[in-house]
Amino acid sequence: MRAIQISEFGGPEVLKLSEVPDPVAGGGQVLVDVTSAGVNYADTHQVENSYLSATTLPMIPGSEVVGTLADGTRVAAFTLSGGYCEKALVYPHMAFPLPTDVTDGQALSLMVQGLTAWHLLRTSTHLAAGESVVVHAAAGGVGTLAVQLAKHWGAGRVIAVASSDDKLKLALDLGADVGVLAGSEDLKGALEEANGGKKVDIVLEMVGGPTFDASLAALAPFGRLATFGMAGRVPPRPLTAGDLMSKSRAVIGFWLAHCFGSAEMLQPQMAELLGMVSAGTLTPLVGGTYALAEAHLAHEALRSRGSVGKLVLETT
Repeated sequence: MRAIQISEFGGPEVLKLSEVPDPVAGGGQVLVDVTSAGVNYADTHQVENSYLSATTLPMIPGSEVVGTLADGTRVAAFTLSGGYCEKALVYPHMAFPLPTDVTDGQALSLMVQGLTAWHLLRTSTHLAAGESVVVHAAAGGVGTLAVQLAKHWGAGRVIAVASSDDKLKLALDLGADVGVLAGSEDLKGALEEANGGKKVDIVLEMVGGPTFDASLAALAPFGRLATFGMAGRVPPRPLTAGDLMSKSRAVIGFWLAHCFGSAEMLQPQMAELLGMVSAGTLTPLVGGTYALAEAHLAHEALRSRGSVGKLVLETT
């Protein structure tokens, strides 16, 4: 089969199309004939070996696909064998039958990014009606969905943070109440001003470095900051227990991989998200579609912060 297989760590330049043996199902796995694969920012870390889990070579990047099972059922699925390929192995509890009115790109938007947005708001930060929510990278895959879900679930004010006016307009069109430019000189002050002069209740943060630090400083007592990435590749300042106790605030880490072992952490949530898409109450955005051989272009778009929504690779 054709696949993007890397034999050395690096940037987008190491993503090259190769011919590799078809995977063979075993241990309760099933084979999916892949029509589309999702691209996530985490993939850029995986390719350069800076991800949360160690990577061994050679390796096929990617973790989510849409395709068909042997019986013809169309599914979206998480794969542990790599997703940038024509055939992938998946476990049944990590595969989700798709309604006919949900496209490949929409379904892929709901996988890593949609489920992350769901768990950030429900499982990690326990969003309550009326609370303020800051969404960093609000025009990205997680951000565009988190903005919509937060509003749908009753957030009092959704504050979108993005790197350009065009991206802020997109987030506002999706339901955010106010926008803040990511490059604001006083980001803490800008977040508080956007919340009517008050500190904020919830922050969804995936940039790291000064963005994390400023967001934590803007957090209200009993506020929660959920960190789910480090796109800036710079860690925040170290925290002590006293830093949290003195302000009665919480920092929660989230990694979707910890949901993979439990169908209860995946299946009901995905069913809810798919139902919302079918009902027209949630709009996943596909920001770009690339041929499999163009995976490097998708990574370049992600790393340049020039993309919005979900990026998709097509295998056909």
